[in-house]
Amino acid sequence: MVHFVGAGSGAVDLITVRGMNLISKADIVIYAGSLVNKDMLRYMKEGAESYDSAYLTLEEVIDLIKKAEAENKNVVRLHTGDPSLYGAIREQMDEMDEQGISYDVTPGVTAAFGAAASLGLEYTLPEITQTLIITRVEGRTPVPQLEKVRELAKHKTSMAIYLSTGLLKKLEEELKSAGLDEDTPAAIVYKATWPEEERYICTVSSLEETAKKNNIKKTAIVLVGEAIRTVSKDSKAVRSKLYSPDFETEYRKINIEQSI
Repeated sequence: MVHFVGAGSGAVDLITVRGMNLISKADIVIYAGSLVNKDMLRYMKEGAESYDSAYLTLEEVIDLIKKAEAENKNVVRLHTGDPSLYGAIREQMDEMDEQGISYDVTPGVTAAFGAAASLGLEYTLPEITQTLIITRVEGRTPVPQLEKVRELAKHKTSMAIYLSTGLLKKLEEELKSAGLDEDTPAAIVYKATWPEEERYICTVSSLEETAKKNNIKKTAIVLVGEAIRTVSKDSKAVRSKLYSPDFETEYRKINIEQSI
């Protein structure tokens, strides 16, 4: 049995309880060493084996899994963040389907939410935006034409942009070509929730400059959108209807006499 487990955004204690328990029972842990916090391996039981998939091809990963299956061993495939985002898990599942190897998936906290928590940011604010777009800049791996940043940014919603720290000049150009003002708020969060996390609030036009100034070249997520403006202590968001005294819900009724 193979368990795909989301390690979370970085902090060792942000892995789910289920994920931690699966690691503690695994005979073999294959982890994405380029991004997963290696301190996660402390949850492994004595005698368990670990392999860093950063040095392996898909075929080599599958060979390890096939060998473990033949020996009736439990495997945890430990991915950074949440496995469903840029985790390349489907191609592994396809191979396991062909081999008749069973698997399941345990979700994790992705960097977009780790970064938002660190900033005290709410992506979906009344009268500002109710949508979060998760995407990346096109680099060596292409993206569909309608999903290029310059197309998605036209919606002017909150955006969490992965895998793009080395392409910030291109990102700036894409965002501005979509019609975003140069002073549209942005943020760069390096290693969100890790002990060495760094957070920088900037603008669309100063993304590259901010990264260079702080020597950030990788392992960062870029956030864009007007919601970031409310992170400032001098800013205040519009109050939602959810807890408004004049907004009736299934659980909270309005006293008509008091509301008149």
